[in-house]
Amino acid sequence: TERQYRDALGCFATGVTVVTVAAPAGPVGITANSFSSVSLDPPLILWSPARASARFGAMTGADRFAVHVLGAGEIAVAQRFARSGDAFDGLAMEWAESGPPLLEEGWIARFLCTRVAVHEAGDHAIVVGRVDEVVRREGPPLIFAGGAYGDFSPTG
Repeated sequence: TERQYRDALGCFATGVTVVTVAAPAGPVGITANSFSSVSLDPPLILWSPARASARFGAMTGADRFAVHVLGAGEIAVAQRFARSGDAFDGLAMEWAESGPPLLEEGWIARFLCTRVAVHEAGDHAIVVGRVDEVVRREGPPLIFAGGAYGDFSPTG
């Protein structure tokens, strides 16, 4: 069943990201855990927005986007962008004249990307981006597994 499938997928822990774009109607963000590396040379990543999302058109249509890998303790940021695409109020932001809005806080890695492809994928799309800039900060990531948020601290 669909429920069994979702529960089995929930056994795979993922990081939590917020993807941001500049859309014609204004900035849009969305929480996504469907983020992955694709290639080191050239540097490519992917993520997969749901077709059912009201933000689907903005996310798949943007030429540039930013993926913010959230740090542990940033559950509130993840939840606010899961609920609403215009959840920027009160957050420290970098607003560029061109390109996506950038979160200033709460992330441990940020990938600024140019969209190179969008592929059909059932009830989602696969957005592939070339990484133009990457920034990393120290700290453990926010993790999502089994329908719940948590953190991860490596041992050894």
